[in-house]
Amino acid sequence: MEDYKTEILDKICYTDLVYERINKKLNIQLPKDKIEKMIYEIIEGTDKTMFQKTGKNIYITNNYKNVRLTINSYTNRIITADRLNKKTTK
Repeated sequence: MEDYKTEILDKICYTDLVYERINKKLNIQLPKDKIEKMIYEIIEGTDKTMFQKTGKNIYITNNYKNVRLTINSYTNRIITADRLNKKTTK
């Protein structure tokens, strides 16, 4: 199993639009620096077994924070963040 966690933490990047998307999807209103800190803490606090690569994306599921992050595995760019619901926590 690859160590996606270390690489993502070292190389994660953001687009301008993703900040708006994260605020909208998670129903929050945080500035860019707070979003980056929150995302870093979610990734850092998630066990490596909860990183799943499917196609070009890596899905990071953190049940404690009730969040799933989607990261592009080629660019290490965050694509989106979603709140977990009963269907996605199987």
